[in-house]
Amino acid sequence: MAKLTLDKAKEILHKHTTEEHLLIHAAAVSAAMGAMAEHFNADVDHWKAIGYLHDVDFEKFPDEHCQHVRELLQPEGVDADDIDTIISHGYGLTGADVEPTTDCQKSLFAVDELTGIVYAYSLMRPEGMADMSVKSLKKKFKDKRFAAKCDRDVITKGAENLGMELSTLMELCVKGMQNFEDDVKKN
Repeated sequence: MAKLTLDKAKEILHKHTTEEHLLIHAAAVSAAMGAMAEHFNADVDHWKAIGYLHDVDFEKFPDEHCQHVRELLQPEGVDADDIDTIISHGYGLTGADVEPTTDCQKSLFAVDELTGIVYAYSLMRPEGMADMSVKSLKKKFKDKRFAAKCDRDVITKGAENLGMELSTLMELCVKGMQNFEDDVKKN
C-alpha cells in the first residue's frame, strides 16, 4: 500500500464530508499535526494527511464517531496502521478501541480539541493567527465558557500522554496553524 499523502487524504475526505466547519477543522488539525511531526522529526506530509482525515466518519455517523473509519478507509487502500492512528484519537471518548501509543497517535489525540480553541481565539483577534502568544491563549484556555465545546481535560491528558508541558503543546499547535488561513483557502 502506498503511504497516505495529504492530497489523497483530501480526496478521500471530500467524498464523505461536505460541511464547511468540518473541512476547516480538518485543515486546522492537519496544520497542527505538521508542527507536531516537525517536533518529533517525523514525516510532515504523512502526519498532516492523518490530521486532515481524522474525522472522516463524523458527518455521516456523528453518534458513532471513530466506529466507521475502517469501512470508509479500507476500500480506499489506506494502510491499517494509519486507520488505527485515526481511530485512536477517539480513545476513551467515542468507544474507539485503539489506545494512542505512538507519537503520531498521541499528537492527534492532543491537538484535535486544542485546534478548536486556537481557531476560535484567532477569529476574535484582528491579526488572526499572527503573533498569537501562548500566554494569551492560556487565558482563553482557562475560561471554560470560551470555546466551551472543546474539552480541556482531553487536551491536558493529551499533553500528559506526550510527556509535554501544556504550553509547549500550545506553542506547537499555534506554530502549525500560522499558515492555517492559507490551508483553509485550499480546501
